[in-house]
Parts: sequence; structure tokens; C-alpha cells
Amino acid sequence: MKKLSKFVDTRIGFFTLLVVLFWFKTLFAYFTDFNLGASNIFQYIILIFNPLATTALIYSIAFYFKRARFFYPVIMGLDIANTLLLYLNVIYYREFTDFMTIATMTGYSKVNQGLSGSSLALTNFHDVFYWLDIVVIIVLMLLRVIHFDRRAIGTRLAFAFTSMSLVLFGVNLSLAEMDRPQLLGRTFDRNYIVKYLGIDAFTGYDLVKSQHIHEMRQSATKSELDKVKKFTDKHYAKPDPQMYGIAKGRNVIIIHLESFQQFLVDKKINDQEVTPFLNSLYHSKDTYAFDNFFHQVGQGKTSDAENMLETSTFGLPQGSLFATLGSDNTFQAAPAILNQRAGYTSAVFHGNVASFWNRNNVYKNLGYQYFFDASYYDTSGDKATGYGLKDKLLFKDSVKYLQNLQQPFYAKFITVTNHFPYDLDDEDKDPNFQTTNTGDSNVDNYFVTAHYLDQSLAEFFNYLKKTGVYDHSIIMIYGDHYGISNSENPSLASVLGKNADNWTDFDNAQLQRVPLMFVIPNSGGHGYISHTYGGEVDVLPTLLHLLGISSKRYIQFGTDLFSKEHSQTVAFRNRDFVTPRFTSINGKIYNNRTGKEAKLTKKQQKQLERARELVNLELSLSDSLNEKNLLRFYHPKGFKTVNPADYNYSNGLKRAQRIEKKKGNKSTSIFSQHHDRSTVNDYSTDAPEQNHSSTDSNRIKITNPDANNK
Repeated sequence: MKKLSKFVDTRIGFFTLLVVLFWFKTLFAYFTDFNLGASNIFQYIILIFNPLATTALIYSIAFYFKRARFFYPVIMGLDIANTLLLYLNVIYYREFTDFMTIATMTGYSKVNQGLSGSSLALTNFHDVFYWLDIVVIIVLMLLRVIHFDRRAIGTRLAFAFTSMSLVLFGVNLSLAEMDRPQLLGRTFDRNYIVKYLGIDAFTGYDLVKSQHIHEMRQSATKSELDKVKKFTDKHYAKPDPQMYGIAKGRNVIIIHLESFQQFLVDKKINDQEVTPFLNSLYHSKDTYAFDNFFHQVGQGKTSDAENMLETSTFGLPQGSLFATLGSDNTFQAAPAILNQRAGYTSAVFHGNVASFWNRNNVYKNLGYQYFFDASYYDTSGDKATGYGLKDKLLFKDSVKYLQNLQQPFYAKFITVTNHFPYDLDDEDKDPNFQTTNTGDSNVDNYFVTAHYLDQSLAEFFNYLKKTGVYDHSIIMIYGDHYGISNSENPSLASVLGKNADNWTDFDNAQLQRVPLMFVIPNSGGHGYISHTYGGEVDVLPTLLHLLGISSKRYIQFGTDLFSKEHSQTVAFRNRDFVTPRFTSINGKIYNNRTGKEAKLTKKQQKQLERARELVNLELSLSDSLNEKNLLRFYHPKGFKTVNPADYNYSNGLKRAQRIEKKKGNKSTSIFSQHHDRSTVNDYSTDAPEQNHSSTDSNRIKITNPDANNK
């Protein structure tokens, strides 16, 4: 003890003491208050290691202060400030299941709103642990049990400590990149950065990112918006009079098919349909389907698809718009438009954690009134996969929330079971469905999980029909992005009747088709399968026109798929593109009919050059719009800018029930229309997990979305 006491009485010893104590406090927070989702030994090693480097780096600043009267106050000040940062994140996480950004810290109203105005209610008894060491050390210093070391640390030694800390951080970052490639370049959940690099590193990263965004937006001018508006006005496509308003006033139900590609539709494996229910919808006279509809996502994957669906603007060239800019961006999105123009209630149902893809913040800026995330569902035991609640349970367990929303509603269901690596418990597999035997487990399992998703949809549609919701809704079904990656497409070739040896980039491009269906019951039975070329950016203007709401006043880069003026040049995020006749990949032009490189006439060369210019222009303008937040300068008639502070996603069911009670006989919810009778029992599912009981805490199994490093 004497040796330890003497060591602590030195500046290096005191530095080591504070670093170790803060390291312990951080680990305590990791395992007690945060849910960072470490799922293997390697991730736990990184998790335990990551606080050391940044803590040592920050505290080493004190070594550059020679005099003891400066060194000790500086290092204690750094320790207190770092502890405060950690503790504020603990409080914020308890309420919001997320970490505090620079924007949140600097915006009092957001902090207040995020903490529901009452941080005291969020404190726990064990919080004393975060501050006890500081109190004890200060008391020991005042009682002169810990003595001040008057000997200064030389500049070279101080620099050595700083350098060593940077080296440790480099090792930490390298290990993190090994387990999670593109950790900083393709950020989609703040949990990931904290899990791999720690709170301090996340705060520093967010500070740099925020400063870059601030500088970019500070330089923005209204004239830049004028260029965007001029393009979208010229690009606008008038609606088809026969389709305009055919779904006016109906509920809108969006079903987001995770990783679902168009080739699954009508596909048979061993003489069995992979998706028999979707096939029946696809060919129904109530359905308007598109077989040349392409995903247009970039690194933001699912979040890019959601952004295009909700806003008709493209994702970013790097990273996710939701994760990078979504917390502060101004949007003119579907939930807000439908609410302000036609009184729609909006909600998202998704059995993953709210912070994934930064949805808990972005949805507020989009104008979503309700977000039912994993905290609203029992995801314990085998009820969830790594990406959230299994699809059959998601649809079934969402009914208790859906039935209390005022109609018409705009409700989006985000499925997850058909997500890489396509794992499904044996009890969930259909024993009568035999998949392929390609030797590639991802390809073989892909058909199994797609079949499960199809069964989930059939059960949900049965509920909609039984309760009468089906007859008064438009149901839009779409695939968000590819499921089988380009590197695995050759393994898929034989299943599609192609030769893997002859597989080309053209074949990869053609497989970027995903489904798009508008199911409109009792609309005249004129449904058909359209061969029109389009992409996800075209969904919003198409949907608005079906609902009888003009999209002309809004800035949207897509055009109505039913319009005769619709542009059939589909831009990919990497600036490749496809048209009905040709596909452009890395500068090469392929003939869609032959799949070979095309021999172009001068006229065709000019047409494709114009198409290329269109693609480059619309992607550049969309990037400018989003990166510089230009929509803050635009105020279309009848649209009120969304205030995210108006939304809070806690206690969603109670809020919906209060509205029902307040409206009384004027309530239009499903529950009210069924004479205040719950429709939960009208839902039937064969999901085996519904009868499983578990005492595991919620979210336990939703821990490793980064299992997919693609």
C-alpha cells in the first residue's frame, strides 16, 4: 500500500489512477446502462479495450502544464468533464436508447425534449458510482493524503504519453475495422461507434462531422435551391387522369420487404412456388405491379430506400443520409404531406432498436407521429433474429397498436427476417418447402426466408380482410434492395437458368430489380403488370397521385410511374443507369435484349449522352439539396415545416387511446369501429414462438446487426 501511495503521489501515478478509474466507470456504463450488443469474444475484447486509448489521450493534456498548481486542476477538470459527458449519455440513453450528439448538446430544447424534461426521474441509485471516485479523490487531496508532485514532466515525456495513446487508438481502430469494415465511412448506428471506439471517440467523430456539415450548410444560398426547383419543375410528370385519386381517402399500408428481389416473384423451386401469396397478389386484378422497378440505394441500404420512398430524393454518395444528416435535415416527406393535406395519422412498425439507422431522430423530421420499435414488442428468446422481431410476430403483435390509430392512417411495416445471413430457426421453416442445393448457404437459405416472409404477408392480409380494413386501404409492397450480392450472383445463376461462367456486370445490373405493387381493392378490377421502367425515387409522386394529392408543389426527383410523361431513365447511386433499351455500367453500354455490349448509332449515342447528363444532374442536385439542407429555404403552399420537438415516441399506445377517448363517437380507429372491441383475436398465425414464454429482457437477441459486413 505504501508503494501504491507513493506511486499515486507522482504525476504519472495520479494520471494512471484517474485513467484506470474512468476506464472502470466506462465499462460499468457499458454493461449496466448501455446495450451495445457485443456478440462474440472479439467484440468483447474491443469493448473492454476501447476506453483506454481516448481516456489516456485526453488526460495526457495535463502533462503539458509544468506547475503543480496547474497540472492537478487541469487533470481533475478533464476527469470531471469526461465523467459528466459519460453520465449525460447514461441519462440520455435511458430515455432515448441513443447517445448524445453535438447537435443535441448544443441545442437545449432538444436535450430537454429528449429527456422528456425530467432527468431526475431517469436517475438510478447506482449512479453514485459515476461520481464517488471524484468525491473521494478531492477529499483525499484536501486532507493531504494525496500529495502534489512538484516535479514537472518534461515535454518529451508528455509527448511520449500522447503518442502512445494515439498508437493505442490506432490499434483500437484497426481491430474495429477488422470486425466492422467502413465503421466510420458507413455509419448507420451510433451504438456501433461507441461499441468499437468508445464515448469519447464517438463525440470527437460527431464533432468533426457536425463541423463539416455546419460549414457546408453555412455556405448554402437560396439561389442553389432555385437550381433544384427549376430542375424538378421541368422534370415534373402530369398524372394519368384515370389513375389520379383512385385511392383517395384510403388507409395507406406500406410493406417494406427486406432484401427482396423481383426474381423471387413467380419463381418455383422443385416445382414449388417460393412466394405463392405474393404471386397471387402480383397477378390480381386489384394490383398494379411493375416488373422493371429498380432499387437505387447506395451505402445507406435500407435507410436509403426509406428516404427515397418518403421524400423522392436520393441517398448520399457515401454513407447513409439518415445516419449522417437525418437528425437535423428539413424534409417534405410523405407522413407530413399526408397529415397536412388529408389528415392522415402516421406510424412505423419495426421490431429492431429505434436507434438503428438513426430512425428515432429521422422519423421525427419526416413527421411520423408514432414509431413502434423493439421496445414495444417481446423480442426475447427465439422471437427475434439479429435484426429484430420475426416477421410473423411483427405483423401479429403490431395489431394491438394499429387498431387504435385514427383512420385514415399511413402505416409502414419494416420486415427483417429475409435479411442476410438468412438464418431461420428450424421450427419456423415450412417442412413442405425444399430449397435449392447450390452449395452456397446464403443463396439456398434466401429462398427459405423469402418463403417465410410470404407466409407472414398472407396472415396479415387475412387479418386486414377479416376486420374490413382491406377494403378501405391501398397496400403498397416494395423491395428495399438486393438480397444476393454481386459476388454471390454466379452461385445463383443456375437457379435462374443461366451459366455462371458467362455471368457479367450486365447480369448483376438486371438483378437489381425489386418488386413494386399497389394493391387497391374494389377499384374497378383494372389492375395489370406494367413494364414501365422506374426506381424507388418515383414512389412518392406515384402514391400521392393515386391518393388524389398533387405532387407539383413539392421538390421531388421522381415522377409518377403511371404518367405518360414519366422519365424511364433509372439512375443508380454510383451514376450507372438503365433505360428500357440500354444499360450503362462503368461507361460500357449494354443492349438489354442481347445482354451484350451495344453497337450504337449516332442518334442512340446522343440519346444516351442526354440520359447520362440527366443522371449526373439529378444526383448532383439531390446531393446539394440534402447536404446543404436547402429545403429550409423552401415553403410550398399549404406545407408547414415539421418541428421534431412535437413528437415523442414513448407511450405510443396510451397516446392513441387518449385520442380515441377524446374523440368519443367521432373516433375512426379500427377499435372504435368494432364497437370498442379489440381485433387482436382476429389475427391468426402459425408462428411457433407465440406460445413460447421467456423471462429474458427485451432486446436481448437484437444485438448483432453488424454480422453482415457487406
